[in-house]
Amino acid sequence: MSNDLNRATFDEVMVPNYGPAKMIPVKGRGSKVWDTEGNEYFDLSGGIAVCGLGHCHPELVEVLKQQSESLWHLSNVWTNLPALELATKLTSLTFAEKVFFANSGGEANEAAFKLARKYAKDNFGPEKVEIISFFNGFHGRTLFTVSVGGQEKYTQGFEPLPQAITHLPFNDLDALTAAISDKTCAVVMEPIVAEGGIINATEEFAQGVRELCNQHNALLVYDEVQTGVGRTGELYAYMGLGVTPDILTSAKALGGGFPIGAMLTTTKIAESMGIGTHGSTYGGNPLACSVANKVLDIMMRPETLAGVASKRTLIVDGLNAINDKHGIFSDIRGKGLLVGAALTEEWHGKAKVFLNAAIEEGVMVLVAGLSVIRIAPSLVIPDEDIITAMEKFAKAVDKVLADV
Repeated sequence: MSNDLNRATFDEVMVPNYGPAKMIPVKGRGSKVWDTEGNEYFDLSGGIAVCGLGHCHPELVEVLKQQSESLWHLSNVWTNLPALELATKLTSLTFAEKVFFANSGGEANEAAFKLARKYAKDNFGPEKVEIISFFNGFHGRTLFTVSVGGQEKYTQGFEPLPQAITHLPFNDLDALTAAISDKTCAVVMEPIVAEGGIINATEEFAQGVRELCNQHNALLVYDEVQTGVGRTGELYAYMGLGVTPDILTSAKALGGGFPIGAMLTTTKIAESMGIGTHGSTYGGNPLACSVANKVLDIMMRPETLAGVASKRTLIVDGLNAINDKHGIFSDIRGKGLLVGAALTEEWHGKAKVFLNAAIEEGVMVLVAGLSVIRIAPSLVIPDEDIITAMEKFAKAVDKVLADV
């Protein structure tokens, strides 16, 4: 039957909420992908920062095979050893003392937001319910998480939305100072606004948010779904900001491509999530946790995180060379291997044009909004693959500009 399947099949049988590319990948190894026609692509997208160790990393494949022959699933009436091992690693490597496992970043954030409100009510009373987040933020696709996220395009048509959520400009400490109150239960932020354009939080802003949360007994929630697990060169981005959150969410690269999410917090805060208050059928299943355990082991090898900065330099050098020739980028931003190339005003709204041109040249990149090209490859991508991929991307840009 697979011989009869093609891109047109998607339009026939799939709900039309995605618009995938014409080519269909069928095989991935390391930082390369091949489609149904045998064409080769250099993957600088990493499955949207998910494949932090590339495609089919041999150590991940091996541990998945081993676990698949042992135990796949249990209900939460029982725990399992891979989950206990993973929780122990996460708590030993971070500020956290307790972990809740889910299947995705959206589920991890859903748990975080529910916990923030429950903790506030348990400890400060029923009026402390407001969640403050930031415009252009993205926290998932459940009704609660798109409501906390600061992009109206994801909430249109799904009203009425959950209430007591306030959105403010990112990196604007004065706005937060004016808005936060003793009714605020949590401030939710990404250390780098990813989907909204790859905008780094300034150290002043990050530290100011922490201080304001302390003053108003509000929890600081860090969404590190995209920035976590080595993406910025630290295991989690908060470690480079000198700020410790109260709750942190993780997913994407945590499973290296296998679905898993996690919410991390302290013992005191976790007390509000007692038996029966929340759950996840597949959260913490042995297959996912086994893979994530190996992901963390590889991430914590000194050479893995140490290589992020030099690989970023190769990407930025490639983007700067393109800009020297064409002048299409107003800014190259982000941190580590989460790179954003913001287009000049002349090219605003046309990031997808460059994405599509790159595919034609055999390179997979991303966009972050309509006007920023996003690059988020494997953290262990070989340097020579970066150089070749950036040369191919440069050719794609040449062709776009030649058609103007």
